[in-house]
Order: sequence, then structure tokens, then C-alpha cells
Amino acid sequence: MQTRMSTGERQAEIVIAAIELARSTSPAQITTHDIAAAIGVTQGAVFKHFATKEAIWLAAMKWVAGQLLAALDAAEQSAPSALAALDAVFHAHVAFVVAHPGVPRFIFHELQQPNDSAVKQEVRALLLAYRKLLLRQFGAAIRQRALPADLNQQAAATLFVGIVQGLVMQSMLDDKPASMKVQADHVFAIYLRGIREKRP
Repeated sequence: MQTRMSTGERQAEIVIAAIELARSTSPAQITTHDIAAAIGVTQGAVFKHFATKEAIWLAAMKWVAGQLLAALDAAEQSAPSALAALDAVFHAHVAFVVAHPGVPRFIFHELQQPNDSAVKQEVRALLLAYRKLLLRQFGAAIRQRALPADLNQQAAATLFVGIVQGLVMQSMLDDKPASMKVQADHVFAIYLRGIREKRP
């Protein structure tokens, strides 16, 4: 006998199921029937909580943003210094993607759509919050004299996020999400060496 869930719990279950399905199926091909089957409810039960599949994906993006930013904030707060915070944030992001490999497939699919959607707006808001976190730590590292004062912080933030995205793309091509962890230490060490170098 299935346990009765609250509305919030059922919505979260639907969202997580959609993200999990994206691990092995193109988001464009995932149907509400697939999502319903994954959690053992009727398609009507899914529509009771979300009017459209687009509404599910928007809720999924909100879930991703909330979970990822919470993980990054926790990593930042736990670190003893600004450089250590950057390291912790980088590895927290990698760990999040390894734990939820359907997330990048879902996001990349949405970003390929021609129209500006609510999901794209959520992605932009996530990246803005992410950049603010990074810029905060770059500033702190400069004050701690751990990074050069002339560091181009905007470029460093772009490169930071780009490195993670590169690891994600490589892991997707190999279909081995866990391979990100193998490369993460080496890649971040090269990145850190670059931003610590003083400009001529």
C-alpha cells in the first residue's frame, strides 16, 4: 500500500524522478507517462501537481538551483580560507554533478531551445548567484594576499565555471560521471596555479 504524501513531497518526488530519467533519456523524449511510471502513480496524479511537462522542468530547475547553491554555500562556509573555499566549492560542484548526472543533460537541453524560457531565466539566476559567491572569495583571497591584486576576477569566475562545464561535457561523452572526480584535483591545481600567478 502506497504511503500518502503531502503535495510538496509528491511534487519533489516527481521532480527528482524527471531528473533521474534525464540521466539515460533525452529530456525531449521524457513524457509525463514515463515520470508517472517511475514513481508508481498514474499520469493523472502527475497532472494533479503539474499542469504541463514544462512546469515540471521549471520546478526541476528550481530544485537544482536550490540544492546546488546550498551545497556550494556549505562548502564555502566550512573552509578556513578563501583559497580553501574556492577548492571546496569546486569539488562540491563536481560531487553534485556526479550524484545527479541527469542535471547537466537537462540544462544543456533547455539552453539549446531557441526561445527565452522560465527555465533559462532560472539558469541565469543560478549562474549570477554562483558568480557572486566566487567574486566574494576572490576578493577575500586578494585581501588575504593569497591572490594577486590585479587578478581579473570576472574572467577568473568565468574560467572557474567553464572548467566544471568542461569536466561535465567530457564525462557525458564518456558516459562516466564519476570520472569527473578523478580529474578534478589535477584540473583545479592547474587553475589555481594560473590565477595565483602575478601579471607581468
